[in-house]
Amino acid sequence: MGIVDIRELRALVPAGRLIAGLDLGTKTIGIAVSDVGLRLATPRKLVRRTKFGADAAALMKSLDDERCGGIVIGMPLNMDGSEGPRAQSTRAFVRNYLRLDPRPICFWDERLSTVAAERSMIEADVSRKKRAERIDSAAAAFILQGALDRLSSIRAAGEE
Repeated sequence: MGIVDIRELRALVPAGRLIAGLDLGTKTIGIAVSDVGLRLATPRKLVRRTKFGADAAALMKSLDDERCGGIVIGMPLNMDGSEGPRAQSTRAFVRNYLRLDPRPICFWDERLSTVAAERSMIEADVSRKKRAERIDSAAAAFILQGALDRLSSIRAAGEE
């Protein structure tokens, strides 16, 4: 299917399917999934990165198991909005991943998502060790929740 705009994503996700949010880290891929109503993001298990082929296979299996029909991937922009090496790496991952998986993919600005996720976990009194294990999936949930909120506002404004 390819890379789509957030306004197109909902129409491309089959009825009854969920949307996944991904936070691509260098060591792990954080995963979150929506509910069926596409209103709430929930963190899931992460994928430990090794080689692209293994990462992609593990990711596709996880998305298939969760019945995901679309993907929102965090785009790591610089604070001034420009794209640096991490954004280029994310684009390269998506380019290669699209050769294997037909689900539509939407980029979402992820600036400060990890910071927000960590603050929320600190406020919930999550230990440092558990935060380290869960931070990428929590960041994926923040990314996905932002996209779901935008989808909701598009729907409310009749912009679909």
